[in-house]
Amino acid sequence: MLIKSFELGQLMTNCYIVTDENTLECAIIDPGAHASVILDYLEENKLKAKAIFITHGHFDHTTAAENVRKATGAPIYVNKKDCMRGEHSSMHFRAPEGTVFYSEGDEISVSGLKFKVLETPGHSPGSVTLMCEDALFTGDTLFRDSCGRTDLEGGNMSTLLASLKKLYNLEGDFDVYPGHAGSSTLERERRFNYYMQRAVEE
Repeated sequence: MLIKSFELGQLMTNCYIVTDENTLECAIIDPGAHASVILDYLEENKLKAKAIFITHGHFDHTTAAENVRKATGAPIYVNKKDCMRGEHSSMHFRAPEGTVFYSEGDEISVSGLKFKVLETPGHSPGSVTLMCEDALFTGDTLFRDSCGRTDLEGGNMSTLLASLKKLYNLEGDFDVYPGHAGSSTLERERRFNYYMQRAVEE
């Protein structure tokens, strides 16, 4: 498994391209902006996108999703709870036709890679964490030394703490690839992340 990351857009959102090196088929996680950067990487490395995964519906994680879908033909996957619920809702993803709605426990295979969906709401109602081998793609649920904000539409700190506890209780260690800033490991966050420790204590 090869993981390539890009910081895209004004909020420097992490977009990940996760590739099965045997087949050169890949998944794109959170194409937040600059579709051309993503598509150029695919072309330069002769990769075939098979899925576009959205960890949550905020604009900085989804803006380039439709352009990438049109260019690659890869389906978009998102939790339905983060899709547009009304014309005045500004914080949720407007899912195009053909979008696949995934939820807790779903497993999506991309060539030899298997992505398992963990619902981890709190930053938004439909936030998910994606587990693939020894990697967790946590979106804006868990950051290095921190966690996602809860003051946006649909955010809830109590719910987020429950999600952090859920991640804390996973067996073993994982590499953590968050939606912003640097990567970490789950064991490091168990030991040093104030919010994760608070989640376990409550």
